[in-house]
Amino acid sequence: MFYNNQSEEQRREYIKLLQTVGSLSNLFSDNEVPYLYYRAAENIFCRSLEAHNLSRGDITFDAMKDKVGIALKTFQHRNGRCVEKIAEFNHAINYFQNESPNKIMEIVSCLRNDRIDLALRITDADEMIYHLVTRKEGSFEIHEEQLKKIDLDTLRLNTTATTAKNIWFSDQYAEYKFSISKSTLYKRFITDNAVATFDVDILDNPFEFLLGEEAKNMYLSHESLEEQYEFVVLPLYSAQDGLVYPKSGLNQWNAKERSGKPRHEDEVYIPIPSWIHNRFEGFFPYDKVTDHREPCTLILPNGQRLSAKVCQGGGKGFMSNPNRELGNWILQTVLQLPPRTLVTKVLLDSIGIDSVVVTKLDDLVFRIDFAETGTYDEFEENNK
Repeated sequence: MFYNNQSEEQRREYIKLLQTVGSLSNLFSDNEVPYLYYRAAENIFCRSLEAHNLSRGDITFDAMKDKVGIALKTFQHRNGRCVEKIAEFNHAINYFQNESPNKIMEIVSCLRNDRIDLALRITDADEMIYHLVTRKEGSFEIHEEQLKKIDLDTLRLNTTATTAKNIWFSDQYAEYKFSISKSTLYKRFITDNAVATFDVDILDNPFEFLLGEEAKNMYLSHESLEEQYEFVVLPLYSAQDGLVYPKSGLNQWNAKERSGKPRHEDEVYIPIPSWIHNRFEGFFPYDKVTDHREPCTLILPNGQRLSAKVCQGGGKGFMSNPNRELGNWILQTVLQLPPRTLVTKVLLDSIGIDSVVVTKLDDLVFRIDFAETGTYDEFEENNK
């Protein structure tokens, strides 16, 4: 599907990096099944196969390349019939509380499909796949399968397996489990036919290796991975009171007219709380003393590049130039709102996103990704 279409050189590097990380498994456990941390797997995939890393965006896809949205997963192979987490719906718990198993099955299936549709709009992907790295004793396997929306017309509740805690159901494509207490959806992955299999030799003493000369030149240098990039999280609402004001931010188009003319329907900016300029001074090309703002490039998840800059008094906003370009993408493409529809926090929460992650790739190059509800609150708590 995807893996076999990559160059031989890229596939070799991908396997080499996975083997290198797997060889260090004794840093974490003495299990004979090699260990692979999911964040490392994501970074290795994107570096080796030159894919766009979406893992900070909290959407269905972790990576993107050639208009293919890719959900990455790694887990122990076991019997080749593993049930693995594919989505969490913590902020939608009110939708299915106290409902019947059949109703919960329908609601969760619709929520899952809505999340997939959102990812497609954000990335402009044409195809969707799961790329899986399963771990066996002494080896890794690579599997791929199509990522499909849940077929609502063929939903079937498994009444025998369903309990008060877990709802089991299926459609014509796959079997699912929904944990009510965890608000988490799982899918059963059938991993019979690997697209690649390779050995992983676990080092007896990984500490000795890390302290040796070879480690200095090892593939997985910190500087080469996604974590090298600094990032901030910006709320799509006012951080002071949790509201989306009717005449600012995502509703800037509704502000006072200019020269007697209404503002453009896509005019928006993303709020920058003042503490971010203090805590992450120099992150944005903005001098808070002189109020100088340098134009920069903003890369959308679909690869589109926009001219952007810090705006508003005190640098309290981030917008494209012209600002209608970013607004059109957020309001029309992603949120799919009719023109001049007021954005509210309730609306954002119903979709499951209320903030964005802005990653600094270079002094004047940034990337933006949507983040799930609650991401900014956690970022503020850990950094302010």
